[in-house]
Amino acid sequence: MQEKEQKNYEFIKEKRKERPVNKKRMLMQAAFVFAMAIMFGVVASFVIAFLQPKIEAFLYPKENPTVSIPEDEPTETLSTEVAGTENANVENEQPINMTDWQPTIEDLQMLQNQLYAVGREANRFVVTVTGIQSNTDWFNNAYESRDQGSGIIIANNGQELLILTEKKVISNAQEVYVTFSDETTIKVSMKQYDGNTGIAILSVPLSEIDASTMQEITIAPLGSSLYVQQGTLTIAVGSPMGMNFSILTGNITSTTNTISTIDANYKIFTTDIVASESGSGALLNVKGEVIGLVMQDYSRQGDENTLTAVAISDLKALIENLSNNKEMAYLGLGISTVSSEIEKEYEIPRGVYIKEVKMDSPAMNAGLQSGDVIVEMDGEGIYSEEAYERKMLNIRPGDKVRVIIKRQSADGYVSIRCDVEASKLK
Repeated sequence: MQEKEQKNYEFIKEKRKERPVNKKRMLMQAAFVFAMAIMFGVVASFVIAFLQPKIEAFLYPKENPTVSIPEDEPTETLSTEVAGTENANVENEQPINMTDWQPTIEDLQMLQNQLYAVGREANRFVVTVTGIQSNTDWFNNAYESRDQGSGIIIANNGQELLILTEKKVISNAQEVYVTFSDETTIKVSMKQYDGNTGIAILSVPLSEIDASTMQEITIAPLGSSLYVQQGTLTIAVGSPMGMNFSILTGNITSTTNTISTIDANYKIFTTDIVASESGSGALLNVKGEVIGLVMQDYSRQGDENTLTAVAISDLKALIENLSNNKEMAYLGLGISTVSSEIEKEYEIPRGVYIKEVKMDSPAMNAGLQSGDVIVEMDGEGIYSEEAYERKMLNIRPGDKVRVIIKRQSADGYVSIRCDVEASKLK
């Protein structure tokens, strides 16, 4: 009996019970892991988004798109080439007896049709520029006012379409739109402007332009205004009479006039084309090339009713700078060249004569005066208004320019140094 009981208690029998699963804790741990994964992913995304452009820019640097507009050759070179061509043609062709040819009305109509055909083709690079301004009346009612003018497409830099227009059309506008020849309207922004001439460059991203519109429009060919002479046939496109995409034809009546603006002088063409005082657009030759920019603000008194254009050759360097988003500097001088003849006759030093100093301009603040003669800028000799204008194209607002002038005194002309800080004309 005792042996049996000993067997029954020889080993302790135990039964292990599994720990119960804490589901709440597991869910919390899973949620924590999931949240950390999301946070890691978000941080990684921001880091990649921030660093990727910098890494790509470092490994594959992009060149800024630039617009290049070649300058026209000097008038003397052109005259020689033209003369040589004419002589060659004379040797190879028989002279025409004009008395044997009597043009008929049909001939004149055919000529007019050809001129208008050139104008219609040119309308492909013409756009309507509309500036919209929001205002309120006396009763606090909101309304919109619109200013309209024309512009011409001058370049495609691979990222944007560049449009040349006058700043006065959009000077007070909150929104600016352009309408192409196929009646497509797109919102645009101003890239750069010149406060002196009033020229502005508008930017239209290529991504905003449909393929069908790109097929309809063209880039304006900028011709040479050095060939233009009195009696040259010309075509006005844009809105010379205030109506968009209109075409007018006529003749150049004068090429010898110049307009003196701040820090530059420009040749202007007058025509016998009747135009509006607010007309804008471009003047073309019979090849459809732009030879002048219609700017009625430069009309002389008495010529307001006829179209006036600034010679395109005088504007090409300026247009190139603005197209490449370069700000134009302003000193505030009215200038003219002291030629060798004037130097001898009036005993004025050769250089650039200051006719006028604008009030509160950088030039006035630096001490320049009317009657001074500029002979040097930053160590470079300045002996003509063309040299002065070239120098101004390379100066940027904020640059300090060392100007050497000759000023008349009791003992004759003396040299004076003036340090001028260029600014931007608004």
